[in-house]
This record gives sequence, structure tokens and C-alpha cells, in this order.
Amino acid sequence: MRFEFAPGTVVLVGGGPGDPGLMTVAGLSAIQQADVIVHDRLGPLELLDEAADGAEVINVGKIPRGAYTPQEEINRLLVDRAQQGLRVVRLKGGDNYVFGRGGEEWLACAEAGVPVRVIPGVTSAVSVPAMAGIPVTHRSLSQGFCVVSGHVAPDDERSAVDWGALARCGLTIVILMGVHNLNHIADALIAGGMEPGTAAAVVADGTTPGQRTIRSRLDRVSNEAAGADVRPPAIVVVGAVAGLTLNAREPD
Repeated sequence: MRFEFAPGTVVLVGGGPGDPGLMTVAGLSAIQQADVIVHDRLGPLELLDEAADGAEVINVGKIPRGAYTPQEEINRLLVDRAQQGLRVVRLKGGDNYVFGRGGEEWLACAEAGVPVRVIPGVTSAVSVPAMAGIPVTHRSLSQGFCVVSGHVAPDDERSAVDWGALARCGLTIVILMGVHNLNHIADALIAGGMEPGTAAAVVADGTTPGQRTIRSRLDRVSNEAAGADVRPPAIVVVGAVAGLTLNAREPD
């Protein structure tokens, strides 16, 4: 069934983890109808080729610790183009509501009286480990999982994550945006009571042809990831499931 939206509307589209095949049918339909597409640097950017002739495509992607477009400017663009009576798609990698600032963008549009619709995306927090053969839950190993951001170090005053509590929770821990601070995160988990030998894995460039997986243990994973020159985007998984070796097909 074709997804349709009216002029003057903003649609928050979750693009999935990177493989264009993991974009939803509704998300692709929205891209094809859009007059304006505001996108990040991650996600299925190949699908921008599906945009209509004459569509305005605006790159607002952020380079880690590099150039970026302030969120306030992104909000302004969305509101401005919608108030011109255009169909606007905000394309994010993963899911807009999982560390994608979709909530902020929805509020900015709503406060300006701009209608907003949401098309959820396949979140990298679950799909990327799956592509590496790591289930975030397993009946005999983990009764649940938690997803946290690692973009600030545990000792940073901006951090609101209780790493000690996570160390004792007995769940799989999935860390997004944690490569840069992985050594500090591992130290905090160990200080909180987690065994140094706990299985850990880092999956870089998940679902893309460049996907690679570093399997290790908590007290070594940071050094091994650095030795392999792992850079964002990458997902870190900590817990018994990270030690499983399942037959996963690497992306084509």
C-alpha cells in the first residue's frame, strides 16, 4: 500500500542501518514523493537516487568531532520548507526516535503548527548485531537488553548513564556512538562489578559491504578495536551473547 502525505507536512523517516534493502516500503514511498529531503551522512543514501526530479536534497550530516549542522538549523529548515507548502522528508539512519533527535524535530514542527508523520526505521542497535550473528537476547543467556549512548565518557559531567547499575543488570548492553570512549566505558563497567572476561564485540559499518566484527572480552575490546582501526559508525555489544558464533551472512 502506497504511503501518501500532504503538502506542508514533515515526515520523519527512519532509513535503517545502511543496507538499502532494509528501508521500509513506506519510507521509500515517502522519499519518492518528497519535494525536499533533509538527510544525514548515514543510512541508505543510495536511495536518494529515488527522489523525484527537481527535489531539493539537503545534507545536514555530522562528522564525528568535525563539521556539523546545528540541530536548531535543521529544525528551521524543516519548518521553513513545510510552511512553503512542500512535502518534506527528514531522512535519518536507523530509527529517528533512537538517538536520532526525532523527538526534538517533532516538537519543533508541532510548535510551529506543521503536521508531522513518522515512519519508523530498523534500528542499528538490534539489526547490526544480528547481521554479525549476535542476538541481543537468548533464552539461556540474556533475558533482555538495554541500549545506551556512549558519546560522552562515564566520568564526563554530561553523562547521565549509571554504568555501575548496568554492570550489575545481567542484561545485554548495546552501546551506540561508543567507539571513542570505549576504553573508559569498559573501565567503568569493570569498576561496577562486571567480570573483565565478559564477552564483548564491536561491529563496524554494519549491514554494508565493509562490515567487520571484532570479538573480544571486556578488558581487551578497546585495544583490539583500536588496533583494527575501527571508526564510527560501530555498535558495541557487551554480554554473553557477544560470545556466540552463529552463521551470519556477511553483507554483499
